[in-house]
Amino acid sequence: MLNTVRQLLDVKGYQVWSISPDATVYAALEMMAGKNVGALVVCEGSQLVGMISERDYARKVILHGKTSKQTRVREIMSSPVYSVGPEQTIRECMQLMSSKHIRHLPVVDQGKVVGVISIGDVVNEIIRQQSETIRFLEDLTLDI
Repeated sequence: MLNTVRQLLDVKGYQVWSISPDATVYAALEMMAGKNVGALVVCEGSQLVGMISERDYARKVILHGKTSKQTRVREIMSSPVYSVGPEQTIRECMQLMSSKHIRHLPVVDQGKVVGVISIGDVVNEIIRQQSETIRFLEDLTLDI
């Protein structure tokens, strides 16, 4: 059973896709499409400074009449960023994501972004854990 963010990343992988705050939103969208992800970590050097998501684009570019080729990531990124450490539990992540209405959490270990988890990752793990518990309880009642 996966209980911590580290355990989840051990299964999911530690891939982090990042972009500079000075890049265009268009470049960010191209990268998201190419990597098949819904958000990117925004880093200035090795420093985490924000997150940019498809939602940021929809709400802060299109609806404001801006263009993605002329708007910089720093203009629409979400900042400050909520992040978690590798030892935090999956349940803690779910609570944070629910209470702050966010879908992606960078995982920071000793000041460095080492992974990103999504609400989908968290929900899938919770469902897997609940299914495992149900199977265990069903097996237990069959033995009685």
